[in-house]
Amino acid sequence: MPETRSLTIRDREVRVLEEGRSDVPVVFLAGIGGIPAWTPFLEGLAKNRRVIVPSLPGFPGATEFRHLDSLYDWVVHTLETLELLGEPTFDLIGSSVGGALACEIASLVDTQVRRLVLIAPFGVFLEDDPAADIWAQVPGPASIPNLVCSHPERWDAIWEKPADGDEIEWSILQTRSMEAAARFLFPFGNTGVTSRLHRIHNSTLLVRGAEDRVLPSAYNAVFAEGIGGPVRTIEIEDAGHLPEIDNPETLVREINAFLLDQEN
Repeated sequence: MPETRSLTIRDREVRVLEEGRSDVPVVFLAGIGGIPAWTPFLEGLAKNRRVIVPSLPGFPGATEFRHLDSLYDWVVHTLETLELLGEPTFDLIGSSVGGALACEIASLVDTQVRRLVLIAPFGVFLEDDPAADIWAQVPGPASIPNLVCSHPERWDAIWEKPADGDEIEWSILQTRSMEAAARFLFPFGNTGVTSRLHRIHNSTLLVRGAEDRVLPSAYNAVFAEGIGGPVRTIEIEDAGHLPEIDNPETLVREINAFLLDQEN
């Protein structure tokens, strides 16, 4: 099991999970739903790297988020979280909604981020090729996992209620994480990042699940064309919008290969 600690950001606590060893850690900003439990993807990364996972506001591990009213409130909170980790340098992985924040951090300020991995990041909206509206799904326990995963049973395994958990509280936790993401992405997931992508000079791995039903492939193409630094793009087979859930083994292998290549 990973080590657990807390950071206090403007009088609010944020959970941080950490496991593995390496001089330069990997920091992971989770996608839709957050990290209710340590996942096979994180465990796979931790075999070769020290992995640090701070909770985003409203996601599991950091319940409060209503004090953040705008995208830039979220960006500042994320930046302060990364600063408080106290790492002189690190590689940053952002998935989905976490990818939107990772993009903003990399484009707006000079930080300790060395290399960037973006997994189906939000931040763009194309009128002629609209993304799925994840906040307009028919309510129900299967609606979100069926949309974001090609293997929804793997989402269900991660979100299995603990034996000592309360059914109502566990349901509220899932609803809260969706509401938190909507706070800075509703309704279309468009943050206007296209006008800032040229400021990202980090070496970037841009990842998409081949069966992504949330963001069309054209969205990753916008990021690939706009980012100022070198970009490598890949698709993960047998994976939807969250390949870290659907196909963690392949994703870990591709990320490790990218990071190792950048070191040589």
